[in-house]
Amino acid sequence: MVTRMAENHTDPSGNTAQFRAFVDAPDTAAAAPTPSRLPLIAGIGAAVVVVALVAWLALA
Repeated sequence: MVTRMAENHTDPSGNTAQFRAFVDAPDTAAAAPTPSRLPLIAGIGAAVVVVALVAWLALA
């Protein structure tokens, strides 16, 4: 005698309606706004200026 366990996992590709609902669902991870890169660029620019100033003072 073979005993089968109930299957609780529903496959979204099980039928056409479920698959379409799965594909048309909004992707919440892609909707997140990306943070601004301005502070990073400003920090790198300031570091370059400081290094150039130190090098100029060391060679003068």
